[in-house]
Amino acid sequence: MDITIQELQEQGAKKTYNRLKNDRQPYIQRAVDCAKVTIPSLFPEENDDKSKNYDTPYQSVGARGINNLASKLILALMPPNSPFFRLGMSDEVLSEYMAQGQEDTKAQVEQALMQIENRIMKYIESNQIRVTVLEALKQCIVAGNALLFLPPAEGGIKMYRLSNYVIQRDGLGNVIQIVTLDKVAYSTLDVTVQNLIKTDKKPEDLIEVYTHVCRSGDQFLAYQEVEDTPIQGSQQSYPVMKTPYLPIRMVKMDGESYGRSFVEEYLGDLKSLENLSKAIFKLSTIAANIYFLVNPNGVTRAKKLENATSGDFISGRIEDIGVLQLEKYYDFNTAKQTADAIEARLSYAFLLSSVVQRNAERVTAEEVRTVAGELEDTLGGVYSILSQELQLPLVRRIMNQLQSTGEVPNLPEGTVEPTITTGLDALGRGHDLEKYATVLNLVSQIPNAQAMINWNVMLLNMFTGAGVETEGLVKTQEQIEEEQQMAMGQEMAMQAMSQPEQQGG
Repeated sequence: MDITIQELQEQGAKKTYNRLKNDRQPYIQRAVDCAKVTIPSLFPEENDDKSKNYDTPYQSVGARGINNLASKLILALMPPNSPFFRLGMSDEVLSEYMAQGQEDTKAQVEQALMQIENRIMKYIESNQIRVTVLEALKQCIVAGNALLFLPPAEGGIKMYRLSNYVIQRDGLGNVIQIVTLDKVAYSTLDVTVQNLIKTDKKPEDLIEVYTHVCRSGDQFLAYQEVEDTPIQGSQQSYPVMKTPYLPIRMVKMDGESYGRSFVEEYLGDLKSLENLSKAIFKLSTIAANIYFLVNPNGVTRAKKLENATSGDFISGRIEDIGVLQLEKYYDFNTAKQTADAIEARLSYAFLLSSVVQRNAERVTAEEVRTVAGELEDTLGGVYSILSQELQLPLVRRIMNQLQSTGEVPNLPEGTVEPTITTGLDALGRGHDLEKYATVLNLVSQIPNAQAMINWNVMLLNMFTGAGVETEGLVKTQEQIEEEQQMAMGQEMAMQAMSQPEQQGG
C-alpha cells in the first residue's frame, strides 16, 4: 500500500508504538523468563535500570551455552580474515561475456569485484560491526529478536533490544512498519529539537525520540518524532532492498511479526536444572556444617572437650559424643543424577564441546568430527533464516553506503549480486565433499573401478565442495586437447628427426 510521508506523520510514531506494543508483550515476558536462567543482564525487565542487581543463576550451563552458541554463529556467518560473501555478475552479463569471448575482460571485472569485497570487509572491521552483530545474536538466542540499524550519515551500526522497538509484518514475513524508541539526553539534542520540548529539562534528563519507518511501494519512508511533534528535516526514504533497518529473528513463525528464541525451546530443562542446582547447593551448604551432640546424662563434659588441646586426657565415654548427620545421601544422589542428565541434554543443544568427546580411554579423531558435524547440523535452520535476514541485507546496505560516499564505484542496477558463501551454503558444500571422499575411498578398493569415473567432473565437483573457485586453476577440456595435440606433434617431430639418423647409421 502506497502512503505519503504526510499521511505517515498524521498516524503518529508514539501512537503507533503504543498500539503495537500489546502484541509484543508476550514475547518480552518469555525473553525475561529465558534471561533469568541464562544471562539476566541480556534482557532486563522493563522497569530495571543500570543500578539493578540481578540474581545470579545457580547453574552456568545456560550462560556457557549462549556464549558458545553465539561464538559458533558469528564464526560461521562472519568468519574473520575472509569475506562471508562473494560478488558475482548476473547471468545475463555473464552470458554476454561468454558469447563475445571476452575472457580477459571477465577476469578483470572479477578482480575489481574482489577489491570491492575487500573494501566492504574493511568497513565491517573498522566500524566494529562484527561486535554489534555478536551482541544481536545473543539477543536472538535469548529473546528471539533484534533490530540492527546502520545510520546513513554517521556510519557504524546500532542494535535495538526487543523492548525498544515494535514491528509489523505481513503474512509472508515482509516488514510493513517499524517504530523504534531512543532515550537521549536532553543536552545532546539539536537546538531545533530542544525547542519542540514544551517543559524545561535538565541536561541529563532523558528524552524519548520515536522513529517511524513504514513501507510504501518499493521503498521505506521514515521520520522522527519527539513530544508528539514530527522533527523537521528527519524525513527520509530508502529502497526496500537497501534499507538501513535489519530486523532479524532466530526462529521464524508463520503469521507472527516476531520470532521465537532458541532458549525458549529448552526453557523447561533450564528451569528444572536451575531448581535442582539451587536445591543441591542449599543441601550441600547444610551438609557442610558440623554439629557435635553430647549426651546430657553422660559423664563426658562438653566444656572440657572444648578447652582441651590435642593429646590431652579427658574423662568421659565415647558413647556420649555423636555427630549430627542428614541421612539424605540417596535423595541427594537422585537429585544429582537428574541434574547431570539435564545438563548433558542442554550441552548437546547448545553445542558445548564437552559433550563431543565420549567418555572412553581412546577416542578417535573421526568420532569427534562425526559428532561435531551432527551437532552443527542442528543449526541448519538458523543459518538459513539469518542468511536471508542478516547477511544479504547487511552486504547490500554497506555496499550502497560505500557507493553513496564514493568509496566504491557505482554499479548498474541488477548487474552484480552478492552471494553468501558461509553458513548453510558452506555446510551443504562440506557434506558434498565428505560424500566424494567416501566414494573415492570405496572406488580405490574395487579393481578397475577408477576407469569408469569421469575424473573431469569429479575434480570440478570436489573443488566446488571445498568452496574453491576453479577459474584459472583447473584446465578446461579445450586446453587439455590442445596440450595433447602439441605433445603428439612434438613426438612426431622427434620421430621424423630420428629416422634419417637411423638410415645413415
